[in-house]
Amino acid sequence: MGVGGVFRWGLVAVAAWGVAPAGADTLEQSLVKAYQNNPQLNSQRAVVRETDEGVPQALSGYKPTVRITGTSTEDYVTDVSKGVSARGVTVIAPQEPTGSTTISVPGTAPAYPRTSLTFQNPALGLTATQTLFNGFQTANKVRQAESNTSAAREALRVAEQTILLNAATAYMNLLRDGALLELNRRNVEVLQEQLRQTRDRFIVGEVTRTDVAQAEARLAQGRAAVLAAEAQYALSKATYRQVIGVEATTLVPAAPVDRLTPRRLTDAIQIARARHPSVGVAMFGIDAAVLQVKINEGTLYPNASLVGSLQQNWGQLSINQLQNFTAFVQAQVSIPLYQGGAEYSLIRQAKETVGQKRIDLETARDQVQANVVTAWGQLDAAKASVLANQAFVASDEIALDGVREEARVGQRTTLDVLNAVQELVTSRTALVTAQHDRVVASYTLLAAVGELNLPKLGLNIPLYDPMVHYQQVRDAWMGVRIPDGR
Repeated sequence: MGVGGVFRWGLVAVAAWGVAPAGADTLEQSLVKAYQNNPQLNSQRAVVRETDEGVPQALSGYKPTVRITGTSTEDYVTDVSKGVSARGVTVIAPQEPTGSTTISVPGTAPAYPRTSLTFQNPALGLTATQTLFNGFQTANKVRQAESNTSAAREALRVAEQTILLNAATAYMNLLRDGALLELNRRNVEVLQEQLRQTRDRFIVGEVTRTDVAQAEARLAQGRAAVLAAEAQYALSKATYRQVIGVEATTLVPAAPVDRLTPRRLTDAIQIARARHPSVGVAMFGIDAAVLQVKINEGTLYPNASLVGSLQQNWGQLSINQLQNFTAFVQAQVSIPLYQGGAEYSLIRQAKETVGQKRIDLETARDQVQANVVTAWGQLDAAKASVLANQAFVASDEIALDGVREEARVGQRTTLDVLNAVQELVTSRTALVTAQHDRVVASYTLLAAVGELNLPKLGLNIPLYDPMVHYQQVRDAWMGVRIPDGR
């Protein structure tokens, strides 16, 4: 096979969009695997589930608190009383408790009886407290928790887009580096063939030793390029494993997704500013900040609660009392007058936070607009680059064939042939890179608009639904196990 034939074979095998062979992975399949296996995405889902628990925590303000208290008390009491007795005769009180002792003095003198009592008093109490009014703090805390949950879901959408874009980039990087590795290996085969032909011509005296040295130098350079390409391919393969979550198999070329993006830049900007999940995070952040102002204002309102208590006591409560049961219901109203001024400072601070969150919203909208404009320009440049490099490859192939034929008749030198080979390798490398950039830029634009997701890509697989966990825990009254059984 001649030099031109080797490069034409490489053009078809390396760069052309092909049909997936059996057992090969497509870009769509890799995106699905990343969606299911990526640890960063799974971690963000856990963050959403964690945030869901803020809603039942806020709802607990509507529910009573019930506490059972059990106590066991042992009291030891010693009592010394004063009495009168005849000489040598002690007068003891009519009720003489167990363990009593008497101090007496011979003759006519007062007696001092000592009485020792031990009481063991077990008790069991039940107290229930129900908040009736707390300045609407509970209602506002529930709405704030729901806003935080919605913000967490939007952040999950951001993470999903980032992971899918990283997966598409990792896939295309591995595909590109595999193609460049194959291209450099084919280049070494071409240079080996060129060196063989040059040596044959040197033997018959058609070229000089300089031509042979030039061919040997280019071959060594080509082998060094293969080693560099192998290292880059290994790096891309490791990155693919990290992002996708599985080892790479045979990859097939992927097509861009321009059909899924708006046709006009103005439409893309409008959609991104309204629907991008980053904008959603900022909007829900404003809602949560506004509700925090109301929560802090609630500390200035009166508080009302209802307290009920049951108390049962057993044992010898006193000399004549063995049991006692009490029950009461109490309504409590607390009106704050002044608490040091901290509550007013918290209200002012929360209002400043609202202003900051509104600025953050405009910043997020401007950022997504800048990302859309940048991605749009990169995609246009990538399209033009593919067309230009296709023309370069076609021209360099014709030039290589011409230089090779001219070298056979002595009109070109070996260096001219080597230069033509290198130019073709360079243009082929640029074409493979441009095709890679074309696909990645299309996915980048779709992510910039905020619509890079599996349903948009037409991949109908079971999706993670954060509402499932939310509904499972929202109205839970008790229990320490999470829905998956842990």
